[in-house]
Amino acid sequence: MDEGQKPLRHVAIIMDGNGRWATARGLPRVMGHHAGAQAVRRVVEASCELNLRALTLYAFSWENRDRPADEIQELMHLLEEFIRRETPTMLANGVRLRAIGRLDELPATVVESLQRVIARTAHGERLTLTLALSYGGRQEIVDAARRLAQQVQRGTVRPEQIDEALFAQQLYAPDLPDPDLLIRTSGEQRLSNFLLWQSSYTELYVTPKLWPDFTKADLIEAMAEYDRRERRFGRIAAAHAD
Repeated sequence: MDEGQKPLRHVAIIMDGNGRWATARGLPRVMGHHAGAQAVRRVVEASCELNLRALTLYAFSWENRDRPADEIQELMHLLEEFIRRETPTMLANGVRLRAIGRLDELPATVVESLQRVIARTAHGERLTLTLALSYGGRQEIVDAARRLAQQVQRGTVRPEQIDEALFAQQLYAPDLPDPDLLIRTSGEQRLSNFLLWQSSYTELYVTPKLWPDFTKADLIEAMAEYDRRERRFGRIAAAHAD
């Protein structure tokens, strides 16, 4: 790690490849999602062991709403089952669950389950696990702009007061630090509308591994690659500063 570089604390992951994993094995796509849930469990456990402070997972995108209804239904069922089953483990390991996105677009039963577990784990201090659900980066920016426009309309904010810091306070989780590292599985090299504002200077790491095959060793490899990089945030590299 470059001297003076802050240690890696927040990892975000675009969990891609569940469907391809299942198709390659002649299985229904839903089996890929079940295998992906096992990978989530592995990575959450590994994140605790590796002393990460925050882990944000792209679990259900805004665009995923256009998938077949039966697949969406199974995904929602799997989500409810996962958070219910994992709640004791989260409580035992100091994991705080959060969710970001247009949550009101989710089924009411899912929202109720989320709210219940979020409340139960609110005091977790070891790892903040954030699930991006019905989430889109563009949608988050639009929602933030709407909130600011409403404040201007009410007269509580003047237009000239709006800057990056004030805008960022309107995002879904303004207290969550920007991710240091964003991992994408399955080899695709795009952000897919994920954390567009927050990832301006995030280090990107793409692996050909499909999400169900992602392991603790893969997370360690991504973190090691992060340590080898020099984060400049638009500044001149230290080696060329003179």
